[in-house]
Amino acid sequence: MNTLTLVTGANTDVLNRKAFPVALPFPDEIYSLLDEMVITMRKEKGIGLAAPQVGISQRICVIEIDGTVTKYLNPEITTRSQEKIFFEEGCLSLPGEFFPIERHEEITVKYWNEKGLPKRIRTRGLLAIVLQHEIDHLDGILICKRYQRQKSKEGKIYGRIVE
Repeated sequence: MNTLTLVTGANTDVLNRKAFPVALPFPDEIYSLLDEMVITMRKEKGIGLAAPQVGISQRICVIEIDGTVTKYLNPEITTRSQEKIFFEEGCLSLPGEFFPIERHEEITVKYWNEKGLPKRIRTRGLLAIVLQHEIDHLDGILICKRYQRQKSKEGKIYGRIVE
């Protein structure tokens, strides 16, 4: 198995556009891609990796938390809690950059697993944060862009002092 090359930089086209859904039934090459994404994620010491981060505009991500790897194809957030939390997030595509990102504390995600079976998960905590981060990648949203939206929203709600 090979490792894939990470795509980096906030202005990279593939990182700033919505990824395409994976067709069902899954093409055979998806299985090797999923394995290569896991290898690449581990090599880069990440806990999540989305296909656009390796130059592939498909709605695929892999996540490893506490030694458990899950592969998500065509993930979609279906419900979000009203409660939100802030988490200092980094990104393999933005090396050395970290932003305090506001996320929903609990989410429900529907997706297809690597066996082509439909799944649904309701989660909170670190997995909820990482899923939201990776699904943002699939929607063409980097954490620097999300952070700027947050700051803009805060300015509209609370106003700004101008001297």
